[in-house]
Amino acid sequence: MAHSPPPGDENLLLHEADEDKSQWHHIENLDLFFRRVYNLHQKNGFACMLLGEIFELVRLPFVVAFTLFLLYCVDYDVLFTNKHVVNHTAGSSKVTLVDAVLPADVCGARIRNSRLVIFVLAISAAFWLHRLLKFACNVCRYWRIRSFYVGALRMPMSELTSVRWQEVQARIMEVQKEHQMCISKKELSELDIYHRILRFENYMVAMVNRSLLPVCFRPPLLGEIAFYTCGLRYNFELIFFWGPGSLFESEWSLKREYKRGGDRLELADKLASRILWISIANLVLCPVILVWQFLYAFFNYTGVIMRQPDSLGARSWSLYGRCNLRHFNELDHELASRLGKAYEASSKYLNCFQSPLMSVVAKNIAFFAGSLLAVLVILTIYDEDVLQVEYVLSAITLLGVCVSVCRSLIRHKHKVLCPEQLLRVVLAHIHYAPDHWQGNAHRHETRRQFCLLFQYKAVIILEELVSPVVTPFILIFSLRRKSLEIVDFFRNFTVEVVGLGDVCSFSEMDVRRHGHPAWMSGGTTEASFHQQVEGGKTELSLMHFATTNPRWQPPHESEQFISQFKERVQREADPHTVTLLSQSEPRSLISNLLAGSTTLASVHSGSDGSLANHAAVSIDERALSPLSPDSSSLLPRGSFNAHGPTRDTSGPLMADSGAHARMINSGGSAWEGQTISSVLSEYASSAEMSTHVLYMHDFHKQQSRGEQSHCTWHSQESGDGAPDEVRSDPNPQARHFPGSHTFHTSVPSPSDIPSLASASRSTTTGQEWVSLQSRSQRHYGGTTTDSLV
Repeated sequence: MAHSPPPGDENLLLHEADEDKSQWHHIENLDLFFRRVYNLHQKNGFACMLLGEIFELVRLPFVVAFTLFLLYCVDYDVLFTNKHVVNHTAGSSKVTLVDAVLPADVCGARIRNSRLVIFVLAISAAFWLHRLLKFACNVCRYWRIRSFYVGALRMPMSELTSVRWQEVQARIMEVQKEHQMCISKKELSELDIYHRILRFENYMVAMVNRSLLPVCFRPPLLGEIAFYTCGLRYNFELIFFWGPGSLFESEWSLKREYKRGGDRLELADKLASRILWISIANLVLCPVILVWQFLYAFFNYTGVIMRQPDSLGARSWSLYGRCNLRHFNELDHELASRLGKAYEASSKYLNCFQSPLMSVVAKNIAFFAGSLLAVLVILTIYDEDVLQVEYVLSAITLLGVCVSVCRSLIRHKHKVLCPEQLLRVVLAHIHYAPDHWQGNAHRHETRRQFCLLFQYKAVIILEELVSPVVTPFILIFSLRRKSLEIVDFFRNFTVEVVGLGDVCSFSEMDVRRHGHPAWMSGGTTEASFHQQVEGGKTELSLMHFATTNPRWQPPHESEQFISQFKERVQREADPHTVTLLSQSEPRSLISNLLAGSTTLASVHSGSDGSLANHAAVSIDERALSPLSPDSSSLLPRGSFNAHGPTRDTSGPLMADSGAHARMINSGGSAWEGQTISSVLSEYASSAEMSTHVLYMHDFHKQQSRGEQSHCTWHSQESGDGAPDEVRSDPNPQARHFPGSHTFHTSVPSPSDIPSLASASRSTTTGQEWVSLQSRSQRHYGGTTTDSLV
């Protein structure tokens, strides 16, 4: 789709287009280049990136200077009126802020007399100079990326905020044909670009999946906890990927000694020694980093807590959860979008476990604190001089915070939540869950494990604060013991791809090499138990990547797996088996899809018309939004036939669906049509992927229970019309998340069975996959081929 430049940019585009095209020929480090192209897109253009970098550069001296001012340049006895002030300003009878500020010479002398302050200032100045040099380099580098957007991709910065990454990626692949940025390959695929952007991230996801990184612990009396912070992740990346003496000799090449099995013990000792030295460096810098963490947290969160006292009780996806739930080859914005869709349902699920005892205590504390607060507020309204009484303002503030916190702990008497149903909705978005969660969503053990992924904001902040102290000990006592396993991992699971370099073999999403028979790979995979990925990550990552990038042409084995899987979903999720749902049951994910569906077969998305391939897709804006089972409206009865959905016209969402269809067909502006088509395409892809996830998890559940491999999703009703009894595994043994093949779950809920029949209609039809030319690879586990060209 062509974009016209904004007024005033025509000459710039012509000038950039006339530049020598050789500047984009044979880019030496494509990994860094593509990462910067992606980062500039995510930061909404050069101006936003530059402004953010400037404020980040100013933040450090501001925090240091303001902290020194508060510690050494303020006379708190004057500020608190504990001593008489000799020189008032302008004859005022009140103490002003200026009176509490010490003279500059006195303040400077107090700072110079402290050697600790001088040491901290020296380190801060060195770090700031390093950031300044990095800022100058980044400006030059990102200016070149800006030139690439404007000159090669023909995308002005003013339009970057409205352009999806898939469009940028498509233009990059076209530019490769003209400029040959990568000289080893004539054409680039979507997977090639993802590999270069996420080369190291894929290794981290694989290492967490195989429990190589020490991020889960079982301390006494605390049970299982997950500790994975930004500082710990930084040290992992420093050790493995880019620090001095790391395992990689360049952005794209693993060191040759790590590709040979004969030196594994020596390399393990070398890696253990490197981990030890980095741990010692962390211990030496721990005081400085700890002070910075506390200061940054204080200035960053204090204002938020004052405005919203209950913000610390809100939840957020932890860094461990993000890494654990991440697919292979999933970009940051794709992961954020997927987890964002699961946020509301996840919060509602955990709210099901509010303690009745805590609710009783919180209700009474809120009553007493609210009574005192009401009296103080009334007194201040009557006479504002009450605020001048000592500690009155502090008491009002603290009582207000106490009331807000207590109210968040009180159970809502009108709210009815279904843990099983909510967890089913969460699974449809996060895509990964231990098998024993299904059917046991009401158990506190399931809640506790889910909390490792979805933590309180206060817990995340606390972990970051103590990270400088804890990280060195994790590196010394946990990571060093795994040095031999880590060396073996990089040797066994690194493949060399022509024109790409060394990548994690799991990121190839090869079901033949790393598939699992219990996750739809039966008869396709040749992987041994050691080569299988836990939680179905290979299969789910492949389906997610194919859904996100519909133009991608997978290799033959992957193409065969995708085709067979989609045919199986279409065949076994028989649309004629859709039955009437019990109105007493909560609405499930795809049941809501039925309730708010509208046929979009006539809608085309953007330039490629990918949505047109989803014939008779039934979806609504609310189709995949997290649902509360206490919805006021009942699920309208409906069925599905080959021509699309047929529904009772009295359904409460019929008007919305008709209005939505009229909005699409009203022929508004081109921009509005493109936006609507893009949104609908994303919802269609999300619905399709959610259907695949639920189907694959239920298939794996039946395989794990030893049932026949043929997954049947026909609804079954008992004689009285009631759903079959939900069965759960009598002895679930839980490892840490993600779930392994040893977990067992219940049979699918009857309310979810017909939902998959409708959602399966979103499976892509009419698009034929074209086999991708096979790649020349070398697997560092025993086979040898030619080296990288």
